Amino acid sequence: MTDSSARQADHDIDPLFVNRWSPRAYSSEEISEGDLFRLFEAARWAPSANNAQPWRFIYARRDAGRWPNLLALLNPGNRQWAERASALVVLVSKTTHQRPGDLTATPLRSHSLDAGAAWASLAFQALLSGWHTHAIGGFNREAAPGVLGVPDGYVVETMIAIGRRAAADSLPTELQTREKPNARKPLSELVAEGRFAFE
Repeated sequence: MTDSSARQADHDIDPLFVNRWSPRAYSSEEISEGDLFRLFEAARWAPSANNAQPWRFIYARRDAGRWPNLLALLNPGNRQWAERASALVVLVSKTTHQRPGDLTATPLRSHSLDAGAAWASLAFQALLSGWHTHAIGGFNREAAPGVLGVPDGYVVETMIAIGRRAAADSLPTELQTREKPNARKPLSELVAEGRFAFE
């Protein structure tokens, strides 16, 4: 199986950050509820503005409960590989927050950012626990709230596949060449001191 040994950090960071990547080849191995909730527990402790904790996770484990509903939300290209994942998760964020003592809720401008922090925490805990994750943007965003019972005031952010890695040759031919960690832009394209200085 492909690993991330070709990735090299330019600064001294924990290997966790370069070792995490998003494979598509999964083994169909079952994930226990305990293993899955370990990942949600890590996400629970993510930082959030005003401690609002706007993230919500809707999940289905493989071949159980509402698995077919979540799988059907994926576009056909993503469904062909994600159907072998151990769990599918939908990340939702609450767009408002009511601070203690306030009578009404106000817009939470950082809801997507905070949900992203929770997703990152889940992804890193998954890797530490021997699982892999892949965030999926290609799904039916219009149908998702109805299928999942998501009320107004919440945004469906992304879907996430979780599973044990399998060999790349378990994927359809057109995906096999993509089954490897990708590079990152250099910091010079991402970081500027004091003023925006990017293309």
